[in-house]
Amino acid sequence: MSKTINKLSIIPLGGVGEIGKNMTAYCHGNDIIVIDAGLKFPEEEMLGIDIVIPDITYLIENKQKVRGIFLTHGHEDHIGGLPYFLKHINVPVYGTKLTLGLVEAKLREHGLLDTANLNVITNRSVIQLGCFEVTPFYNNHSIPDTVGFAIDTPEGVVVHTGDFKFDFTPVDGRTADYHKLAELGERGVLALLSDSTNAERPGYTMSERVVGQTIDEVIANAERRVILATFASNLHRIQQVFEAAERHGRKVTVVGRSMVNNINIALELGYLKISKGTLVEPDEINKLPADKIVILSTGSQGEPMSALTRMARATHRKIEILPDDTVIIASSPIPGNEKFVARTIDQLFRIGAKVIYQSVSGVHVSGHASQEELKLMLNLVRPKYFIPVHGEFRMLKRHAELAEMVGVNPDNIFIVDIGDTVEFQNGRGRLGPKVTAGNVLIDGLGVGDVGNIVLRDRKLLSQDGILVVVVTLSKQDGSILSGPDIISRGFVYVRESEELLEEANRIVTQTLSKLVSENVNEWSSLKTGVRDALGRFLYEQTRRRPMILPIIMET
Repeated sequence: MSKTINKLSIIPLGGVGEIGKNMTAYCHGNDIIVIDAGLKFPEEEMLGIDIVIPDITYLIENKQKVRGIFLTHGHEDHIGGLPYFLKHINVPVYGTKLTLGLVEAKLREHGLLDTANLNVITNRSVIQLGCFEVTPFYNNHSIPDTVGFAIDTPEGVVVHTGDFKFDFTPVDGRTADYHKLAELGERGVLALLSDSTNAERPGYTMSERVVGQTIDEVIANAERRVILATFASNLHRIQQVFEAAERHGRKVTVVGRSMVNNINIALELGYLKISKGTLVEPDEINKLPADKIVILSTGSQGEPMSALTRMARATHRKIEILPDDTVIIASSPIPGNEKFVARTIDQLFRIGAKVIYQSVSGVHVSGHASQEELKLMLNLVRPKYFIPVHGEFRMLKRHAELAEMVGVNPDNIFIVDIGDTVEFQNGRGRLGPKVTAGNVLIDGLGVGDVGNIVLRDRKLLSQDGILVVVVTLSKQDGSILSGPDIISRGFVYVRESEELLEEANRIVTQTLSKLVSENVNEWSSLKTGVRDALGRFLYEQTRRRPMILPIIMET
């Protein structure tokens, strides 16, 4: 009888080689724990896709071993995929108070709140699940209540930082748990998985308080209304906006669904402190002088349906941006959103607003560690093995170089891709077998039902349009009883292309007659013949390849 050989396997199912949909599985024997369940927003070629989540096939196949899921913080790229995960694997969820507050709202929308097992943790918690003992430690990030995890395993301690930076003057006064990280380093750490987002950026990431000072100056000097757009999850920044407004005698109104929801959750849980009377409804601001108003809004990424974009286009139901309003865009564009942001800024300038944005002023700082902080984390923890995570490949590579600089053996650094396995046994690490991993695309209510073939068809439709050919054949002799009728959508304008479509009609008729005379009567063969003949003709005439959809009926 063969004996099971136990080893620790670390499997990134998201968040390496990409930004977003973070998820990492830790496996040993009959126990698996999962860190984070995020989403990412679709890339440009993912036409019609709403969000992208990790493929959890491996976890579903090993469902009976999964003991729980731990959340580092409340950003979408770490919690957005949780409802889809819990629909398949309903295990206990562990997170800090604010993180679980944001998770509750998400699970309520999906009808999962009543069945979810949510457990609040702090940096003093110790959670034993199977062979794993998990201890959270506080980090600084652009959302409060962010933690990393020290995971005690039979092979040694693994430190998973989550997203972090070292802010020595944090807005909420809660610094990172430096002492706990140093104690872990003294004790001995087998492996460190660390945030690589800013690994290409030299120096230190500035404190969030720097942004607060800039916002305060702008509000103090603005002659009319101030409209500030930022991420709805950046509660430290939102807190500083309210404090600056109060200092300068202004009222604050909030627009944008996610901003309203997050502020309500943060107020309820005590993560925002707002003086009575400061927060007013959007309907009330028309009764106030322009120099007594601050409007806090979503839309810092130029999203077409966001509050800021609609205000800039004068399509918002309640608020319109006016000449000489001051607009602060307190964020940097997420890769892929640069065009949307630039378009919104341009529109604001056309209106006559005074626009303050990151490329010309200090109204945003990152929530991620730059090179010196990454080196500090490595020096505090002093891991034997290092796995850079949360970043595109170039960021992981640069982080690996930083680890070498501070003394990590290059043979002990693993730059991995989604689905790769890093195995540890008897203190030694190596790359293991690959597991099923990748993207699951969500379009409306469909989860995973849109794949490469559907995306290819959507791309084809978007590039060259579609031609539908409808024809009715006789059951007796295969002759054409009606049609062919050709319907064009997104290919050519019918009224200006009558000759082309008449010729196309003739080619379809000729092709069908030829095939029928050769005793070809299978519908699939008839459709293929029409598609090939018509496709060749249209490419010769237009150098375009529309999707051709033959519909053949018999009567």
